Amino acid sequence: MKIEDALKELKKYKRNFKQRIDLIINLRNIDLKKPENRIKKEIVLPYGRGKPAKVCIISEEYGFTKEKIEALGQSKKDAKKFAKSYDFFLASPNLMPIIGKFLGKYLAPSDKMPQPIPPNATKEIIENLVKIKEKSVKFALKSGLNIQLAVGTEDMKDEEIIENIKTVIREVEKALPKGSAQIKNIMIKKTMSKPIKIDWK
Repeated sequence: MKIEDALKELKKYKRNFKQRIDLIINLRNIDLKKPENRIKKEIVLPYGRGKPAKVCIISEEYGFTKEKIEALGQSKKDAKKFAKSYDFFLASPNLMPIIGKFLGKYLAPSDKMPQPIPPNATKEIIENLVKIKEKSVKFALKSGLNIQLAVGTEDMKDEEIIENIKTVIREVEKALPKGSAQIKNIMIKKTMSKPIKIDWK
């Protein structure tokens, strides 16, 4: 089914809340025992996610002292909650070692280790970094041959969702060792719908 038709089909699945639209890419012929095939990638969606990703800035300007990071890391419950509360983290370079030491084991498993903020970055540069992260999605191939990412919400225009979908497919193809030959099929779904297979070539 064409992407346009699949999106029309998804409109039938109504709920009394704003549903997310996900893209599911099923892969084949990739040996995840080989470290080079455990691909990680971050993709900036041209029209954003519909609901911005949650971004946390870990820096002294935002109230994160070394003591606060250390205290956070010493409470397993608080550290896990903190890691779960955000999609992306940015951090001052001088705090990276202490983040790694006290929060690394909570952030690393879900690929949330912070991206260092460039040294001497102005407020404007940091704000731009946040805006990019808010429009981004990411995946990491670890144990299963499928990728599921948000490509929008149901209140977005179809053409915006389509452009987001095409961007993700293009970036995934680029990341795969053998490109599109390793894509088995692609589907889209709403939060509360069945997946619908789409024509993507």
